[in-house]
Amino acid sequence: MRDLLLAKLALRTLGRNPRRTLLSIVGIGVGCGIVLYMVAFTRGSSEMRIRAISESGFGHARIAPATWEKTRDSDLRLVDWKRDLDIAGSMAEVEFAAPHSRTTALLAFGTCVTGVEMVGVDPNVERNISRLVRVLSEGRYLERGDEGAVVIGTAIADRLEVELDDDLFITIAGAGGEMKYAMLRIVGIVSTGSRTIDGTICHVTLAEMEHLTGYLGAGEITIVFRDPSNIDALTVRLQERLEGTDPVLSWKVVIPSQGGDMGSDTVFMNLLMGVVIVVAVLGVASAQLTAILERKREFAVLIALGMGGGRIVRLVLIEALAMGVLGAVAGLAMGFPFIYPAATSGYNFAEMMGGDFVTEGVLFDPIIYADMGMWLIPLAFAVALFSTLVAGLYPAWYALRTNPTSALSLREA
Repeated sequence: MRDLLLAKLALRTLGRNPRRTLLSIVGIGVGCGIVLYMVAFTRGSSEMRIRAISESGFGHARIAPATWEKTRDSDLRLVDWKRDLDIAGSMAEVEFAAPHSRTTALLAFGTCVTGVEMVGVDPNVERNISRLVRVLSEGRYLERGDEGAVVIGTAIADRLEVELDDDLFITIAGAGGEMKYAMLRIVGIVSTGSRTIDGTICHVTLAEMEHLTGYLGAGEITIVFRDPSNIDALTVRLQERLEGTDPVLSWKVVIPSQGGDMGSDTVFMNLLMGVVIVVAVLGVASAQLTAILERKREFAVLIALGMGGGRIVRLVLIEALAMGVLGAVAGLAMGFPFIYPAATSGYNFAEMMGGDFVTEGVLFDPIIYADMGMWLIPLAFAVALFSTLVAGLYPAWYALRTNPTSALSLREA
């Protein structure tokens, strides 16, 4: 009953000066709306980055040889790659597990020569994890059992002046440093729309890679999880299942520059959101303190009538809580008109970025979408209530220090 009376008194106080209350709510709403928009855009860009990395063939994590992280040697091979592949494939959280092997190769046709990183793949799985090989301008992609076959990008084909069904002369350094040579027929030419990416694609089957290099097995297993939002925890869980035989590295380790960029972007956006929240807190605190100064005699009367300090504090905080709820609603109303088009139409950075949207072998989409969902509602209330409650602490403390004798006698407290 007492709390109900406090609530009625708080609402009556807010209605006593509707202009100041409305301005405070608008201020909270503006700050809350800005935070919602920033979080929605940050989440959308982060999801886009992770999706682009995964669909560019890097996956969400990678099972690699023990020394790969230090040496980055493409000729390293897993000790028991089939066991690792079976364990990863049996994990319910893993959507795809794709074995790869890599080596540096020299491709030649006539007098034209170019160097590439040749990748050995499992054709049945590769098209599921990498969008880079889903669109071929000519021919077909690899199939299990293909011998002497290779798929290259259009930029390599243009550089070597070759066509479908031409034979490429391959030179590689095999096991023990021995130079090996082979002829591979072009069965497919990939077109991703990016000249940079098309200049790096050179795929053969895992069996063909073993035959060419003399290195047996796979050098890595690319992992795609079903839940991209929980990559770190799933990476640790997969590592536990492997019992330490081979390290499981997240994409942040595989492509450290991308992990660093994402980390710095997150820190910067968090800093901006913190500044916005601080500004909102200071604005609300100023309005609350002004209201307290105008109500010193009112608080003096309440204290003289026996209202305890705890109830005075609760009264002020209830007022702040009410403004926080209304501010959250205002924030949602102000943020939605900006978040909705950003989530549905996105922002096209094609003209700003120029050229290919490729970094460290990752093909990015030029359009970035914000993330919009029901999570915006609890976030809005959390931001608004946190801001108003923090802003109400000092005014509540100031009200608690009111001296009823001096306040009623019109002297300074």
